[in-house]
Amino acid sequence: MHNAELTAGIYTLGCKVNQYESEAIAEALAARGFRVQSPAQVCDLYIVNTCTVTAESDRKSCQIIRRALRRNPQAWILVTGCLAQVSPERIAAIPGVDFVCGNSEKLAVVRAAEALAAAGRKNASPELHCAPPDAHGFEPMRISRFARTRAYIKIEDGCENRCAYCIIPAARGRVRSKPPEEVLAEAGRLTAAGCRELVLTGIETASYGRDLNGCTLADLLCRIDRIPGVGRVRLGSLDPSLLRPDFVGRIAALGSLAPHFHLSMQSGSDGVLARMRRKYNTRMALDGIARLRAAIPDVQLTADMIVGFPQETEEEFDQTLRFAEAVGFLNIHIFPYSERAGTTAASMPGQVPEDIRHARAARLAELQADIRRRLLDRMNGRTVEVLFETWKNGTATGHTREFIEVSCPSRASLHARLLPVRILSNNGTQCTGELLAPSTTPIQERSRNPL
Repeated sequence: MHNAELTAGIYTLGCKVNQYESEAIAEALAARGFRVQSPAQVCDLYIVNTCTVTAESDRKSCQIIRRALRRNPQAWILVTGCLAQVSPERIAAIPGVDFVCGNSEKLAVVRAAEALAAAGRKNASPELHCAPPDAHGFEPMRISRFARTRAYIKIEDGCENRCAYCIIPAARGRVRSKPPEEVLAEAGRLTAAGCRELVLTGIETASYGRDLNGCTLADLLCRIDRIPGVGRVRLGSLDPSLLRPDFVGRIAALGSLAPHFHLSMQSGSDGVLARMRRKYNTRMALDGIARLRAAIPDVQLTADMIVGFPQETEEEFDQTLRFAEAVGFLNIHIFPYSERAGTTAASMPGQVPEDIRHARAARLAELQADIRRRLLDRMNGRTVEVLFETWKNGTATGHTREFIEVSCPSRASLHARLLPVRILSNNGTQCTGELLAPSTTPIQERSRNPL
C-alpha cells in the first residue's frame, strides 16, 4: 500500500511544546505521503503525543490510546511524549500498541509509521525506541504551516529546576536550546507565509541560551524583532526570576514583543514557594513585576497557581489571595494540587485533603473573576488593535496585544486582519466592541526601536 493511500490522525495532550511537536510530526508525515486528518475520524494510523504532568494526564493519555483502538482496531498505534518517556512499559502493556518512543527522538514515529506501512501488518509486540530524553541534544524540528493566526515555535527543551511537585525534568531532561539561526529562519519563513503572531515556547523558556555561547533569550528576541514584516511575538510561560533589570530593560524597546507575560508563579506564599523549591520568593516576583510595569505601562500578566500544596495552611492560602489581588492578574490558571508519583511532594507529610484543595481553588477563582472584571471595565471606551482569529454567527473574535479577548459584529470573516476596535462593554471574561475602520490591507505592527 502506498503512503498516499494511508490516513493518519494525531492526538495531542498537554503543553504548547507538545502542540508544536505534533505539528512538526504532521508535516513530516505529509512530506512522506500520508494524509493527515482529524483523529476523530477513522484513520489507518494514530499517533498519540502524551502528557504526564499529573496522574490525570497519565489517565487521559491511556484513555486516548484505547479510544483510537476502539475507533479502528486494525490501526497502527504509535505513542510518544512525556508519559511514553517516563513509563514506556505502561504504554507497551496496552494491547494493540505498535510503537513507543519518548522525547529524545519524537520524529522516530514518522520512520516507524513508514516501516509499519511497508510491512502492511501490526507488530506482534510493541517496538520500544526509548533513550534518555536529552540523549541526542535538541532534536532538529521545524514547521512551515499554521492553522490559525498564530504559530508556536519551540525554542527550548528540558528543565533543571527540580521543583518538588514536578516530574517533567525526568521526562524532558537537561536544558537544550534551539540554535538562534534555526529559530530566526523558522520565524522568517512563518512570517513570510503570512503568520501574524509567533509564540516562542519551551519547557522552561526562561532558560533559553543557558547551553549556548553568546545568545540569551533577550538576544534572541532582539534579533527576531528585526525580521522584516514580523508581527506580534509572545513568550511562553516564564519563571518570575527572569524579570531582572537587564532583561526588562532590553525587551521594553521591542515593538514586536506583545505586552503580555505568563508567569509560572505557582503560589503567593513564601512558605509554600520554599517547600516547592522554587528559586524566587514573593518579594523578588513583586519587584520584577513592578519593574516590568514601569518599563511597559500597558503590560498585562497571567499566571499559573497551585493551591492545596502539602502543608499549605489557611494563612498561606490567604497570602496567595492577597498576592493575586496586589498584582492584578488578567487571568490565573488554577490547579488544585495533585500528587504525582516519583516527586518529592507526593511523599511529604501534611497532604491537604482534596475537598479543601478544591474549595481553595474555587475561592481563588472567585477572586480572580472579580479582578478580571475590574481590569476589563477599564477598557470601556478605549480603542485597541485586535488581531482577529475566528468568525461565527456574525461575530468576529480576536485578541489585543495584551491578550484581552475582544468580539465585535462583522458581516464577514476578519481572519488574520489587524483592525481598530472601540471597546463598549464586557461580560467579565471578554470585551465587546465596534469595528472602526475595516480595511482590505492588514495593519502592520512594527518594531519601534529595533536593537
